[in-house]
Amino acid sequence: MAGWTTLEELVSREFQQALEEGKSAAAVAALRSGFEDTHDADTLRALHAQLLALPLDPAFAFDEPDDLDTIRALRQGPLQFTPPALDDALFDRLHGAWLGRCGGCALGKPVELIGLCPPAATRQHTWRDIKRYLTAIDPAEWPIRDFIPLHSPASPEMTRLIAPKSTREHINHMESDDDIRYTVLGQLVMADKGAAFRTEDVADKWLQNLPYTAVCTAETQAYRNRIVRYDTHESTQWSVSGNTVDWGWVATHLNPYREWIGAQIRVDSYAYAAPGDPALAADFAWRDARLSHTKNGIYGAMACAAMIAAAFASNDVEEVVAAGLGEIPATSRVHAEMLQVVKLCAEHDNDWDAHEAVFDGICALLGHYSAIHTHQQQPGGDRGEPAAEPWRLPPRHHRRSDGGLRHRLQRCHGGLDPGRHERRIEAASALDGPVQ
Repeated sequence: MAGWTTLEELVSREFQQALEEGKSAAAVAALRSGFEDTHDADTLRALHAQLLALPLDPAFAFDEPDDLDTIRALRQGPLQFTPPALDDALFDRLHGAWLGRCGGCALGKPVELIGLCPPAATRQHTWRDIKRYLTAIDPAEWPIRDFIPLHSPASPEMTRLIAPKSTREHINHMESDDDIRYTVLGQLVMADKGAAFRTEDVADKWLQNLPYTAVCTAETQAYRNRIVRYDTHESTQWSVSGNTVDWGWVATHLNPYREWIGAQIRVDSYAYAAPGDPALAADFAWRDARLSHTKNGIYGAMACAAMIAAAFASNDVEEVVAAGLGEIPATSRVHAEMLQVVKLCAEHDNDWDAHEAVFDGICALLGHYSAIHTHQQQPGGDRGEPAAEPWRLPPRHHRRSDGGLRHRLQRCHGGLDPGRHERRIEAASALDGPVQ
């Protein structure tokens, strides 16, 4: 039972992951010859173990720990804010953050595969396919100002749309998907355990509420690993034969997706629980993220949680980004890449009218990563993300194909006309459908 995909594919991706996280190219290449010569499952698992065990290349320029204390020790310039008062204005911002989450997610659902699947996944600048899809309908459809239409004259030329219930002609609620399910699960964790929740509590909520087929990539592998090694239906204390769960093993065993964006899409509710406190939001995010991710996969989650939390206390977008940067190791790859994207935006005066040039710059900078890798998503968003001009937030805040982080940050700021996107989602149930 390999999990998300075949054992061969998991090991193949592990070779790329080993190089990305700084292991010796020569050592990785020496193991690759053995991979190319076998389809034997035991040999493949042994190769995977050898790849995991390879030391980092001494020339690797980054220091990327997984434990919270060392992560905090490597921060540079963490920001503190005066938390907002617990009043109706904060409630309105929290409500806005939730609507922004739903609206942004629904906006990108139909075109998600355009940025992920062939032919788009085999080339750069796939956001241009979305532009072509929309402008074939009417040039005024770009930059995007409404939900995605179900049909376009350009449809035969590109990957099919998905989620027709989230298209302009049919949307009346937020469809259930992984982004929104994790936001709800975060609420359940916080409601049940409060600020003292542990990674074990997050995993428990997964097992109680998420079928195995409802999780993807890193989450699939972590879900599988947790059950394969540790599950007994009689166990309620996360201890089997006296051995507590090794979350490092759960997050890394046959999991080459551990620096992708899965953890990052799970953090919204932790930020809602820590408005104005980016350090606490990042702490909460770390407890969740380490279940399935390592290194930059964890940092992306922490940075996003910190930014959303900061947006409850600051209207300065650059300060919000700095709050996210301030909660992750300054010695990490994603920190360096976020700074590069911030610089790229500044070179264009943070002007939304230059968003296409910024998108292309991000593709040039980060296009060697998977479209759903943390390094792609954290600083600038994936190559297939639609642009939503009325919010006029600099492009560095995009996240995933849904544009959700940008919408959530803006709605947290307050004083924003929610526009057609959120007005057309009056109620949502993340697990079952529209609220009646």
